[in-house]
Amino acid sequence: MTSPRLRIAMFSGNYNYVRDGANQALNRLVGYLLRQDVDVRVYSATTDTPAFPPTGDLVSVRSIPLPLGRAEYRLALGVTPATKRDLAAFKPDIVHVAAPDYLGHRAVSWARKRGIPVLSSMHTRFETYPRYYGLAFMEPIVEALLRRFYRRCDAVVAPSESMAQVMREQRMSYDIGIWARGIDTSIFNPQRRDMDWRRDLGISDDEPVIGFLGRLVMEKGLDVFSDAIDALRAKGVRHKVLVIGEGPARDWFESRLQNAVFVGFRSGADLGQAVASMDMLFNPSVTETFGNVTLETMACAIPVVAARATGSENLVADGVTGRLVTPGSISGFADALATYCTDTELRLRHGAAGAEASSAYDWDKVNNAVLETYQRLVRQKSGTARV
Repeated sequence: MTSPRLRIAMFSGNYNYVRDGANQALNRLVGYLLRQDVDVRVYSATTDTPAFPPTGDLVSVRSIPLPLGRAEYRLALGVTPATKRDLAAFKPDIVHVAAPDYLGHRAVSWARKRGIPVLSSMHTRFETYPRYYGLAFMEPIVEALLRRFYRRCDAVVAPSESMAQVMREQRMSYDIGIWARGIDTSIFNPQRRDMDWRRDLGISDDEPVIGFLGRLVMEKGLDVFSDAIDALRAKGVRHKVLVIGEGPARDWFESRLQNAVFVGFRSGADLGQAVASMDMLFNPSVTETFGNVTLETMACAIPVVAARATGSENLVADGVTGRLVTPGSISGFADALATYCTDTELRLRHGAAGAEASSAYDWDKVNNAVLETYQRLVRQKSGTARV
């Protein structure tokens, strides 16, 4: 007699309507689970113009545009009666919540009432966001709210060991595992480098290119990036800035980096081409929990200058694959960038080391760790093994 298939109800604040690293990881996870004969049903806010097709069965939940000037995101209005009926018909063995939003809270309550185990995946350092909007005094409040959410879950998976350690220090959970991220080397590899593409953008072959990769939002450290580029320019170091990405802060960023090249959003082979055509990545963000853009850049044999913060410090080996700098240190970032701009041999050596280090990140391997966590939690709740 074969064991019944594992059934997972996944709740996400944004499964596919705005593209970001978190929801792309969730879609990859669902694809992996489906290949392992696991039944998955995803509940998320949706729009009529999603950024990409969803992987698996997606159930739309009621939502409204997020206030406070971030209307590109939506706020789900909880587990409605219609959603409850769908859940009852699906009969999940485990609930996976991917965001500590209102929908996530209500999903946890629904599961706890029925004795269903809950796994939460941690994707974003929400407690750091208020500082970028003049509300730093709210950080302890946000941290307390997050602690209440994660402690109601049976277990949490964080994207990196450094992020897991932060969560332990914040007393978020007593059961924290690792769900890292993988790399698609068919897209991100050194062979994608295209000097003709750079020339078409007006970049000369001997001009060191400093890249920014990600959504253009203030919490990615755009202010620190701009200030460090100003300091680099003051040193008289020749360089060119290449910005890959879109977002609500693009106008502000363009006004601060008037000589930069903005190429907008890229995906697939076009993204791999743009990343591999950099000479270094500058990632000053302290809100990352893993740093997908850092790993993607490393896979293209490009060194990384990053803040010594969660995520990056588990990926970048300082002085080997890039440089780790004290968060917010404008002079420190400028010095690290200047070194790479003026030392081609060092840049190439650190880039090659990064490509070698990135080869350890396989998507199936990291996603299997989540599947094993699901199975463990179900066994702990039921006392019987499930496959």
